[in-house]
Amino acid sequence: MIDVIYQGDRREQAVTAAIKGKHTALLYEGDCLPFIQDLPQEPLFDLIVTSPPYNIGKMYEKGKLRSREEYIAWQEEIICNLYPRLKERGSICWQVGNHVDHGAIVPIDMELGGIFERLGLRLRNRIVWTFGHGQHCQRRFSGRYEVVLWYTKSDDYIFHLDPVRVPAKYPGKRAFRGPRKGQLSGNPLGKNPSDVWEIPNVSGNHVEKTAHPCQFPVALVERLVLALTDVGGVVFDPFCGAATSGVAALLHQRRYVGCEMVPEYLEIGKQRLEDTESGAILYRPIDKPLYDPHGSSLSQVPKEWLTKTNGFLQ
Repeated sequence: MIDVIYQGDRREQAVTAAIKGKHTALLYEGDCLPFIQDLPQEPLFDLIVTSPPYNIGKMYEKGKLRSREEYIAWQEEIICNLYPRLKERGSICWQVGNHVDHGAIVPIDMELGGIFERLGLRLRNRIVWTFGHGQHCQRRFSGRYEVVLWYTKSDDYIFHLDPVRVPAKYPGKRAFRGPRKGQLSGNPLGKNPSDVWEIPNVSGNHVEKTAHPCQFPVALVERLVLALTDVGGVVFDPFCGAATSGVAALLHQRRYVGCEMVPEYLEIGKQRLEDTESGAILYRPIDKPLYDPHGSSLSQVPKEWLTKTNGFLQ
């Protein structure tokens, strides 16, 4: 069952629904901070995963840029309020990119790292998410990656490697020395995917594209859900947008709570969660091979670039 608590409803209803957990997924329309503050200060969530606004003036940021200090203070207040609601074996994954100020980039993960550290959270990976498409820059190299900061609350944390293994490059490789000499050295399920993940971003004609301007792919969250939670675990996203994190949670029998301020995105998220429950959701599977552009006619060097006049290839 998908529950939605709208702005006109009492916030206490959403809090009660989140605690009782009789829903498959709960969406709350409104600011995440008061919602979080109304929750009991006790462990509730197995995984907190989100991609907060990057402070670049998008509509869902109310079109208003915060100063650098204001932005960090705002994020710190949210993170500090989330900390007591994270279970002892739980993880928090903060997916961020860069704030760009007059052509100069400010890596948001570097700005926020101290907040997590002061809370005593342990950084397990700084995951680099790389993708092939984006805005082309003129006075610096075009940005083609963002970062997922993965922190745990304790040293005894949930981590399942087998569900997220990827095909080994050399599955027939054998140990060449030691007591296992001659034996297969890999794992039949595949290898660890490492901390660099190449996953197409949601743009253009991507099957997951909605009206949300900064939507992240299901596969990015899917790997985190599979590795960092058990079946039946509770996933929370304080900035859920089009509820991509909820789709990933429901696909793998986890429960979900998300907050979103923009009514249009909330309705998109609600529909996507309902489609996930019914089996109608469109998404790019995590194990789908990357597209090879060399087969496209667009990958051929245009004849105009081959002429002497243009001074390109000769």
